[in-house]
Amino acid sequence: MDGADTVIAQASGAAVIDTVFVFVVSLIIGAVGIYAGARLLIDEDTSFWLALVTAFLGAIVWAVVSFFIGWIPLLGPLLTLIVWLGVINWQYPGGWISATGIAIVAWIVTGVVLYVLNVLGVVGLSALGVP
Repeated sequence: MDGADTVIAQASGAAVIDTVFVFVVSLIIGAVGIYAGARLLIDEDTSFWLALVTAFLGAIVWAVVSFFIGWIPLLGPLLTLIVWLGVINWQYPGGWISATGIAIVAWIVTGVVLYVLNVLGVVGLSALGVP
């Protein structure tokens, strides 16, 4: 390996570490938002672990559905959002209305947390667990 290859390998390694860090932080922030929404709107006791799993599954479902149909104007993003809400509906009791409420609270909480972290220079304004 010559000097240029070493620099490229180090930069690639740093990029992977940065990507993993942003993914984990975003996932945790998304889970915090979902957890706050669930605690506020669901009468049953809920766990942070369930919110973390929901955020993870929601991010995967959002990415897959968005990849296949997200490009369709208006319909693609709408269907992607409905599928993401379906993940929340599947994970928590209360139906579609509760799932929508959880999603709205999650979005608000996530926005506030991400804004604060962005001001502090920790992460950018995006979260994988909450679209």
